[in-house]
Amino acid sequence: MFKKLLFLSAIGISGMVFSQNTVKDKMFNYLDSLFVHHKVMGSFALAENNNPTFIKVVGFADVEKNQKANVNTQYRIGSISKTFTAVLVMKAVEEKKISLDKKLSDFYPEIPNADKITIENLLQHRTGIHNLTDEAEFLQYYTQPHTGNDLVNIIKKYKSDFAPGSKYEYSNSNFILLGLILEKIYKKPYAELIKNKIAKPLKLTLTGVGGKIDTSKNQAKSYQYSGGIYIAAPETDMSVPIGAGNIVSTPRELLTFILGLEQGKLITKENVDKMKHFIDDYGYGLVKFQFEKYTGFGHNGAIDGFRSELIYFPEFKTAVSFTVNQQDVDSDEIFSRMMAVATGKDFEIPNFQTISIPEDDLQKFIGNYASPGVPLKINIFIQDKKLMAQATGQSAFPLDATSATSFKFDLAGIVINFHPEKKQFDIIQSGMKTTFIKE
Repeated sequence: MFKKLLFLSAIGISGMVFSQNTVKDKMFNYLDSLFVHHKVMGSFALAENNNPTFIKVVGFADVEKNQKANVNTQYRIGSISKTFTAVLVMKAVEEKKISLDKKLSDFYPEIPNADKITIENLLQHRTGIHNLTDEAEFLQYYTQPHTGNDLVNIIKKYKSDFAPGSKYEYSNSNFILLGLILEKIYKKPYAELIKNKIAKPLKLTLTGVGGKIDTSKNQAKSYQYSGGIYIAAPETDMSVPIGAGNIVSTPRELLTFILGLEQGKLITKENVDKMKHFIDDYGYGLVKFQFEKYTGFGHNGAIDGFRSELIYFPEFKTAVSFTVNQQDVDSDEIFSRMMAVATGKDFEIPNFQTISIPEDDLQKFIGNYASPGVPLKINIFIQDKKLMAQATGQSAFPLDATSATSFKFDLAGIVINFHPEKKQFDIIQSGMKTTFIKE
């Protein structure tokens, strides 16, 4: 899941009401602008009144081959796969293959606290099972094929992080285990379950378990943009994130999936409602989202250089979906503008122009800054002639100058305006401004 670097606030859109067509045209231009400035490549779709009304694709599926992406290009969707897995579990409940209070010890007794962990705990990340992707050693094996037994052996060696049921803590290990449990109870591969119980009923032809990326089959590779070039990201072997992140799809088919789920085409409406039993804003493979006065549900995902989002708002029957294979802009910025399209509100297209400031002129910004009531400090420093910022306990990030005293970090939607004469700066993220003072 995506993590904010500094602060979170409710997303809001202001501005006068525009016509739908005007805003949609502006959204096309915005996405084109993102691509031209190397901020994003990917596919974007919107459904209004439960019908797809907007789709836009920018960038390449394969940069090296100059192969452009199109509406049928498949992208890895990362943790949105968890929603698919949760649907399969609820289908298994309907088919009396399993129950939500079934213990993990009935399948994998070697996992710490397995006799205290239920299927429901796994679905809601309330198990205490350590997240295998948090460990440095994950980077040593994630690109290699693994069996289910391999994955269980990795997961079981970590101590429990907390007592089962006591709190929520996101762990990919939970859904890897659910994927393996589904294979055990059905005696069929997870990929076959996705195909037969989700893809076929909804007539999804571009959604399924992924394998090694093959761009000749219209599958996208993922990239980072650095130093003026696109650099291909390492590729996770899809045997590793089974159940937690191994599905490929398109935004248009993801809309069909979440609309089909809401309409009871996959599992009963009663079980869809059970999936929305949110505790700490997490249900059964579903995340609770808030936009202005509306409450939605869905999931987001991140794997390799891919980022994805799928959210449905039942109150006004609107769904947003996008899958990107290169990103250097805050996902919330894209989401908020797509919601502007859905609600007919105007939005601004950012100015991506930056300027170069001599290193000597950057010196006046250097220092440690703090803000009353904020439990972190921000260190401003220079690295390789570039101004950098680093919040307590977080990774450093570069600041691009837009004026002599204003800087930005697009990936997190951060703007920093320095006031060197006052020895302070204002940081703005998600509409919230906070002042930090040099110590």
